[in-house]
Order: sequence, then C-alpha cells, then structure tokens
Amino acid sequence: EVQLVASGGGVVQPGGSLRLSCAASGFTFSTYAMSWVRQAPGKGLEWVSSISTGSRITDYADSVKGRFSISRDNAKNTLYLQLNSLKTEDTAMYYCASRLDYGMDTKVDYWGQGTQVTVSS
Repeated sequence: EVQLVASGGGVVQPGGSLRLSCAASGFTFSTYAMSWVRQAPGKGLEWVSSISTGSRITDYADSVKGRFSISRDNAKNTLYLQLNSLKTEDTAMYYCASRLDYGMDTKVDYWGQGTQVTVSS
C-alpha cells in the first residue's frame, strides 16, 4: 500500500520558515518523481514544486520561486520542502505526491494526507 505521510506544518509569523517532510512507503521511492501541491482555504489545488528521481531537475511555481526549496533523500525515502520568507498567502494545506512522469502540475499518481501551514501575525 502506497503511503505518503507529510509532517512539519504549523503556525508561523510572516517572514518565518518551516521545513516540511514527507515519508514514503509502499513503492520504490527512488523511481518516482515527487511534487508538492497546496490548497488554500476556499481555493483549488495549486502545484508548488517538483523534483526528479535523482534530484537533477527541480521546478517551482512563480509564487514560491526563490523562497521555497525542494529536496529528497532516496536512502531515507523522504521528500522535503524548505519554506522561507513565508507570506500570509502561503497559508494552505500542503500535500506531497508521487508521479511516474515528471511534471509541473497536479496530475500526480499518489497523494499524501497533507500538513497544514498557517502564516499569521
């Protein structure tokens, strides 16, 4: 059974930082590209970032470029998202997702359960 368990969310002030983690199991993590997708209250899904199987390729939505950083550790079957210079508009549920085909969209194969990030003063 595929499992993607995200953690690391919380409440942070504007300008603050968080590091999200996503522990993967039930599939060969190193053979899947990975993505982070978020959903703000009352809004649709927004692709945030993707990383290729060997970390050679990374991409970011314009809204987070220069502030967020995606990485992965294939030995630990774990995906990360470093969130810096957080803004109130970054408030959302953040989902990790796996995909066989690399892409910069929400067309993924498996979804995790999400971790809430709230940016508020």
